[in-house]
Amino acid sequence: MDNELFDYHPIVNRAPIHWPGGARVAFYVGLNIEHYQVDKPSTSIFPGTAALTPDPLNYGWRDYGPRVGIWRVIDTLDRHRIRASVLLNSDVAQHNPQIIAAGRDRDWTWLAHGKNNSIFQADMTVDEERAYLTEVVHTIERATGRRPRGWMGPALTETLHTPELLSELGLDYVLDWTNDDQPYQLNVPGMLSVPYSVELNDNSLFLGTGLSGADFVQIVKDQLEQLYEDSADSGRVMALALHPFVIGQPFRTKYLDQALEYVADHPGVWLTTSDEIAAHYRASTGQQEPESR
Repeated sequence: MDNELFDYHPIVNRAPIHWPGGARVAFYVGLNIEHYQVDKPSTSIFPGTAALTPDPLNYGWRDYGPRVGIWRVIDTLDRHRIRASVLLNSDVAQHNPQIIAAGRDRDWTWLAHGKNNSIFQADMTVDEERAYLTEVVHTIERATGRRPRGWMGPALTETLHTPELLSELGLDYVLDWTNDDQPYQLNVPGMLSVPYSVELNDNSLFLGTGLSGADFVQIVKDQLEQLYEDSADSGRVMALALHPFVIGQPFRTKYLDQALEYVADHPGVWLTTSDEIAAHYRASTGQQEPESR
C-alpha cells in the first residue's frame, strides 16, 4: 500500500523556516528514559542470553541507566544549560519517580514514549490502542504536571491509526518517522512530524557500529557543520538521541561533555526542546493545534 500519512515535499522547494533570534539550527537532546520488563527480551549488548528469563546480563546493563547513568547525563546537561526533551515511558512514574522529580526541577519537556519499552502497540485494535494511549498520556500528565504534546513510540513504532489517536488526545507532533531535517505537516489535522535521528543516536553509533567516544564527538561536529551550511536560507533541526544506559557509561561521559560544549558554543544554534520547535513551526506557518479530549 502507499503511505497516506504524509506527502512528498522536497526540502529545496519549501517556504523558508526562520528560528528565533536569527538562529540557523534548532538543537535538542532527545533523552530516552525507559522502563523494561524483566521477563521480555529487548535491546541487548549480548544476544546470547537475550531470550532467557531472567536475563541478568542484558537487563542489568539496561538498568544501569536509571540507577546510575542518568545522573551523569543530568550533570552534563546542566553544565551546558540544556533542557532535555524526555521520551518518557509512563511506567517510569511508578518505578523511577526520582528521575521525574529531577526533570521537573529543570523544566524538562516530556513526550509520551509508550508504557514501557517491552510493549509495542503494533498488533492492537483501534479501541485497544486508544485505551492504551489514553492511559499512557494521563499517567505522564499526572506524574509530570504537564500533558505531553509529543510522541515517540517504543522502538519508534506506530500503527496506521496512531497519529490520529494521538491527535484525539491533544498531542500535536510525533518523532517516529526520522525522514527530514525540518518539521512538516502530516495528513492528520493538527499533527506534525518533528525530526529525530536513528543515526545521530548513541544506541546506533556505539552499539550498532562500535564507534569510539572520539568518533562520537566528531560525528556531532560534522552533523552540526553540515546542517549549519544547509541552513543558509532556511532553518534546520538537529536532534541528538541519548540513552542513559549507553551514553551514561563512565568512559563515555567526557565525550558527551565535549560534544555538547561544541554545540552550545557554536554561533547560530538555538538550544531548545522539541516542544518549542513544534510550537514555533506551527505559529510561523499558521497551523492550528488539535483539541484534547
